[in-house]
Amino acid sequence: MVIAAVAEPEPTIDIPLGASGVLPRRLLRQAIDAGVVGADDEIPVANVQPASLDLRLGPVAYRMRCSFLPGADTVERKLRDHVLDELDLRGEGALLETNRPYLVALRERLALPGAVRAKANPKSSTGRVDVFTRVITDHGTRFDEIAPGYHGPLYLEVVPLSFAIGVREGLSLNQLRLSVGRSTLSDDEVRAFHQETHHLLLRDGVPVPADQLALADGLFLGLDLRGDAEGRVGYQARENAPRLNLTAGVPIDPAPYFEPVRREGGNRIILAPQRFYLLMSDEAVSIPPELASEMTAYDPTSGELRTHYAGFFDPGFGFDAGPDDGSRAALEVRAHDVPFMIEHGQRVCKLTFDKMLEPPDVLYGSAMGSSYQHQEETLGKYFRRGTRRAGPAKEAGDGQQRLPLGAEA
Repeated sequence: MVIAAVAEPEPTIDIPLGASGVLPRRLLRQAIDAGVVGADDEIPVANVQPASLDLRLGPVAYRMRCSFLPGADTVERKLRDHVLDELDLRGEGALLETNRPYLVALRERLALPGAVRAKANPKSSTGRVDVFTRVITDHGTRFDEIAPGYHGPLYLEVVPLSFAIGVREGLSLNQLRLSVGRSTLSDDEVRAFHQETHHLLLRDGVPVPADQLALADGLFLGLDLRGDAEGRVGYQARENAPRLNLTAGVPIDPAPYFEPVRREGGNRIILAPQRFYLLMSDEAVSIPPELASEMTAYDPTSGELRTHYAGFFDPGFGFDAGPDDGSRAALEVRAHDVPFMIEHGQRVCKLTFDKMLEPPDVLYGSAMGSSYQHQEETLGKYFRRGTRRAGPAKEAGDGQQRLPLGAEA
């Protein structure tokens, strides 16, 4: 007698038929309980954000001679040809050197239902220390995008660019978002939502008129290069900085790692080639419970620079203290091959917006201990940050002040 093998039931999430949108925290936790997102240990509740999940480094990092996409192979088979060394991330962890790709198997793995897709992005704190990350999967042909129905492990490519970093197993450097159906709002839908439902973009505390929104497959943000009364507009990474330990657990003095950047006359700065800058958006963003957002890749035809290495904005960003409050966005900027001038208000990045399947039960903000709500400071959570001063500077020399971006610790 032949006994047929019984197939394991497909993991499921309680998503209504035909629904579209980004999965909120309630459904992310359900996905974990159902094994759609799995791990060999318990996934911490604190890692489940309003519309995203923090992913954790596994115990081994592979130092690679090059980056790659696996294509027809599994990642494990492909990496055998490119490994230079193996680093143990357990215990005290290991040092990752600059400008060298590392590959780390993440603790989490996926068993996506056929209708559910996933997308990954670096965490904001990761982008602000100039660490480039992207997820690859078995048989994958794209970074950070995971096809519906994928069953398998997740790997994270990690490339420190400005600083050698100390990392260890369990550290979260990136995030995952799950979604179904057509969730992204068109430009017309973004404009209508801003005008009729909720103000998504504000400038100096006043909603930007709907007919003044700059939209082209996303909503553009401009740079704030007015700065404070002393002309400080942000930070530039120092060269030859010491090791940056991302597992220290206490705020780090930023002075050995960043130096302040001051504007020139005319509210502009010139970016040095290949140097890393932390700047701030001129406009404030307010993400209501019905939406999630992502900062998308910069269009290279608009200038010789790259902005924003980190992209997810969860529902509640800039929202929880009041629907018309808003929070400005920190921008990670790097010029390419030549010095490049940028001016106040210049559009350097854009946001896309996605519908939520349902509003999350907790919003990004103070209730969750979020690090960047209503920020006036570009430094990431790893660093000791300055204190806020009242009153934004409108124009150079007007005597008004705001947080001294680039104030020495």
